[in-house]
Parts: sequence; structure tokens; C-alpha cells
Amino acid sequence: MKLGTWGIFWGVAEELGGCPREDVIVVPETADGEKASVVLRGDGLLHLRWAQGVDIQVDDARAAMAKVNELCQQEQYPMLVDMAKVASVSREARGVWSIPCGASRIALLGTSPVDRVLANFFLGVHVPPCPTRFFTSRSEAMDWLNAGA
Repeated sequence: MKLGTWGIFWGVAEELGGCPREDVIVVPETADGEKASVVLRGDGLLHLRWAQGVDIQVDDARAAMAKVNELCQQEQYPMLVDMAKVASVSREARGVWSIPCGASRIALLGTSPVDRVLANFFLGVHVPPCPTRFFTSRSEAMDWLNAGA
């Protein structure tokens, strides 16, 4: 597997918001040409991370959701979606995210006004398959995800 910009996460407690063990080497599963990575952490949290500046097309969204479902193996887990500084999301890609997947709850995490607009547009136009909220604070997103567990 080509690791590209995602590399190998080693000792990533802070990066992923905490891991059961800091000495665990986690190789993220990549989806569609290094545009995204998906990790199912040892504590049962899915982490989907989109590359900065990416234009998400329908094939990208399908690849990411296929990887999520592959990791979940018919189970459901809370999912943190790091969408900070995504450039754009096509209409068709947004439609893919209305299809039920392995996520029981979804916290969309962004940092910019553009991230908020993208998330609010999705939430306003589509019916998410599970409880979904936008956050600018990782700790608030994690608290919300854990409250639903």
C-alpha cells in the first residue's frame, strides 16, 4: 500500500484524539488515491480524514464509505470526519453520504467558515443516515460522539 502524505502514524495519541496505547503503530487505510484515510481505533472510534485542499468527487466519497464499511464489518461505530480545509464537495458526493454506513453517529470537524458552509449545506439538503453534527472543537466533537456510545 502506498502511504503517501498520510505516512505511518506512530504514537499518535494527540493526533487522533487519544489511543488506547501510544506505542501502537496504526497504518491508516487509504481511500482513492491518498485523498482520505480511515482508521478504526482500538477504542472503537472511526476516524475519516480528508486531505487539505481536496476536491471530493463521487468516486472519492464512495471509496471512503466502502473503506468505512470494510473496517466496520457489519458493526456500527461513532465516526469523526476531519474535513478541515476541504476545497469542495460535489453534489453527487454529498448524495453518497446520505446512504447508511458503518457509522452510528457522525461528528464533522472543521476549522474554517468554508468548512461550516459545506457541512451546513450537506445537513440542510440531505438527510444523514444517523445523528450528525458539525463542530469546530475536537474535544466537543469527541464528547458528543462518546455521549452516544
